[in-house]
Amino acid sequence: MQPSKSPLQPKPSKGVRLGDMTLDPPVLLAPMAGITDLPFRNLVSSFGAGLVVSEMIASQEMVQSKPSARDKAELGLGAAATAVQIAGCEAHWMAEAARMAEADGARIIDINMGCPAKKVTRAAGSGAAGSALMRTPDHACRLIEAVAEAVRVPVTLKMRLGWDDALRNAPQIARMAEAAGIAMVTIHGRTRCQFYKGRADWSAIREVRDAVRIPVIANGDIVDPASARQAMSASGGAGVMVGRGAQGRPWILAQIAHELGWGSAPRIPQGNALTDMISEHYEAMLAFYGKELGARVARKHLGWYLEGADPGLRRLVLTADGPDKVLGLIPAAVASGARLAA
Repeated sequence: MQPSKSPLQPKPSKGVRLGDMTLDPPVLLAPMAGITDLPFRNLVSSFGAGLVVSEMIASQEMVQSKPSARDKAELGLGAAATAVQIAGCEAHWMAEAARMAEADGARIIDINMGCPAKKVTRAAGSGAAGSALMRTPDHACRLIEAVAEAVRVPVTLKMRLGWDDALRNAPQIARMAEAAGIAMVTIHGRTRCQFYKGRADWSAIREVRDAVRIPVIANGDIVDPASARQAMSASGGAGVMVGRGAQGRPWILAQIAHELGWGSAPRIPQGNALTDMISEHYEAMLAFYGKELGARVARKHLGWYLEGADPGLRRLVLTADGPDKVLGLIPAAVASGARLAA
């Protein structure tokens, strides 16, 4: 399918320049807890993405070397197009975590000001993190300044439109963040209090784009080329960030990029190629986490891959006792009708 010739269709840029690197194509993988681990980021990158972002990492836990936090920050050998996202509420820990990620090879540090989870936002005052920082812009700015001053790599920011409809202050915070050294900002087109309900308001992202000179990336409900095109047009953004739309479809970022005019079409796996991709992703997760934990963590990915497959075969894959049985069942499950690209 060719990109629309509508006059509202944005002309593709040559990518987003950040420091000494260019995000080309400007189609980015969003940080997703429990999903954007190293095996999944590597798989998405293999199809083509301008940037992939780690799971959100608690800054203090990372500095204190808690294994779960360090696993989330693992860059492997393909760190060139990976950002490490950190979260927290204290400047000291945020700065130290940024230094650690940079020393480990991160090319970009991303600050989380968008997570709506209650366990992240529930603390009062300066103890709150994630999207709760949008309620305390001055404190948020101090965190941003601490991180930007701690590292030499570009620092980016991901946030929402605001805390709620009464406090939609993303343009104000974006201006403050730009002055504090942020190189790019990604806006999820919802408030914190919306969580993931309703529809993302891409047009409201344009207000942020108009408030700053740094690149602004649109995020929220971008699941395919059509929605990406609409988000670009409504927001005027420099690119898009894809989250849940990539679940079970690691090629979708490359497909979006191609249909919006960036790069060549990806080879979307079908048949035996799809079976091989799923099996290799499963084995990569076992190698990364260990067999017992890897098998549990992989179930959600297998479930997404096998949507549309025969329900009985899909159930057998998800409940099989042991990796060998899972790998043995995947070919039949795929052949029974596992979904392809949207």
